[in-house]
Order: sequence, then C-alpha cells, then structure tokens
Amino acid sequence: MEVSIVSTMYYSAPYLQEFYERCTNEAKKLTSDYEIILVNDGSPDDSLQVAISLHQSDSRVKVIDLSRNFGHHKAMMTGLSYARGNYIFLIDSDLEEEPELLGEFHRKLLDSGSDVVYGVQKNRRGSIFEQVSGELYYQVLCSLSGINFPRNIITARLMTLRYVKNLLRHRERELTIAGIWHITGYQQLPVYVSKGFKGRSTYHFFKKVNLLINAITSFSNRPLIFIFYTGLSISVVSAYFVLELVVRKLFFNVGLEGWTSLIVSIWFVGGLIICFLGIIGLYISKIFIETKQRPYTIVRHIYR
Repeated sequence: MEVSIVSTMYYSAPYLQEFYERCTNEAKKLTSDYEIILVNDGSPDDSLQVAISLHQSDSRVKVIDLSRNFGHHKAMMTGLSYARGNYIFLIDSDLEEEPELLGEFHRKLLDSGSDVVYGVQKNRRGSIFEQVSGELYYQVLCSLSGINFPRNIITARLMTLRYVKNLLRHRERELTIAGIWHITGYQQLPVYVSKGFKGRSTYHFFKKVNLLINAITSFSNRPLIFIFYTGLSISVVSAYFVLELVVRKLFFNVGLEGWTSLIVSIWFVGGLIICFLGIIGLYISKIFIETKQRPYTIVRHIYR
C-alpha cells in the first residue's frame, strides 16, 4: 500500500461525497495503490450510511464504526492504527482543509526528506475572541509545559509509516494529540496553508479550557513545582512574622490587634490550600485513569 488517507466523521454527511471525490482524484495523481479510511466517531447523523455506500461502490474505502463517540483525537489515532500505506495523510472530512493538500505535502516531504509535513494557519480564523483565546492557549501551554509547541496547526498532515508506528506507541487515555504529534520527534516540516471557515467552532471556551488543563497536566509537572515554592514562600514569610511578633511581645510588650487581618489571612491561605489540592487532585485523577487501562476506543464493525 502506497498511500492511506485517514479521516474521522462527526456530522460529516453533507461533505462526504465531495470529500471522497476530491481525495480520490488527488490520490490517483500519486498512485493507484491507495486506501481511504473513514472513522465514524458516533456521528448522530447519517454519516455512517453515506460512508457505507461509498465503500460499496469503491473497495478502496474502509469504514471503521466505533461503538460510540470517543472524541476527535482518539478517533484519529484509531484510524491511523488501521492505515497500511507507506505515506499516511490525516485530514478532517468537513472540507475546511483541502484534500488537494495531499499532492503539495507529498512533494515537500520528498524534497525535504522529512517524515512529517503538516499544515499551519498563517492567520488564525474565527472571531476576535477565538483568535485571542487561541493565542493565549498556546502561550500558557508553552510556558507551563516547557515545550515549544507549534502554533495554529491544523489536522492535515502527511506522515511516513515509521513515524506513525512510533506515534501509536503513545497510549495515554487522556490524549492531547497535538502534543503527541510534536514529542514523537523526527523531522517535521510546517507548511502555511489557508483553512476554510464554515461557522462557529465546536471547540467552545470551556472545551478549550479543559484541553489546556489536560495538556498541561499531561506534559508538565511545573504546576506541582509552583505549589512547592509557593508553600515554601508562605512558610518563610509566616516564620518571619511569627518571629517579629515574639520579639515585639517579649522585648517591647506590644501585641497585635485586629481580627480583620487575621480573618483575611485565614481566607487567603485557605483558598490557596483548596486551589493547590485541586491541582494535585488533577494529577492524581490522571494516574487513576491511566492505571485502569481502559481501551482507547471500541470498534463495533469494520467495513472493508
């Protein structure tokens, strides 16, 4: 198998026919030995029925039907695990990313000798809020993780088989796929592309916050280090004031008055303790999830 095209389906029915035709036309320019893998991530619409009809008319189309919705990232990793091509092209099926990128990425991959060619938006699409929140997301993630993640990447990427095999060795249940792509290594070449925009993103604010928290706790222990040094600083400052109070009482017979400052101090330290326990709890919850070793996804049926 020379080329595998992998995509996921979630409310994808209106785009699948055109997506299939454009992918087929582009793949035929490279080779006659190709496959198209469509992963149904529990899509509520008739995406599965449309994909099955494509499979029935073209044996190169393989449909993987998951038992429920497991999430975009896990569905992509499942599709990659079934790809057999020497070159594997991952792309979303909603046509915001052009299937014609396959040919461009293939040329650049061969010319550069890279193992990965991936798309990057020069200017992030969406509203002002989405642009600002997206930039803030990457700044916080890079500063807390210590890893310089590439900004504004899109799903579309062409990868060699050896890269994908090592990518699939990552088996985290709490998956942040952009981070996994990056830390797998190999020579990766970014290419600026234009991405379409069909409306409001499904990644709303709270979903982005959850992704950020998951990414930070997956790739960094800096929040725990921050907790340690914050606690150490509070202890040092508290010891200084205790010593000062003792000296004032013993040598100058001056006591401290005022319940307001005491209550404020208790609330402040109490809030820090609750916050820090929450951060520690996030790490413990990830350990709990990973130790259960639940399956990545569950495949209900494969049409091939």
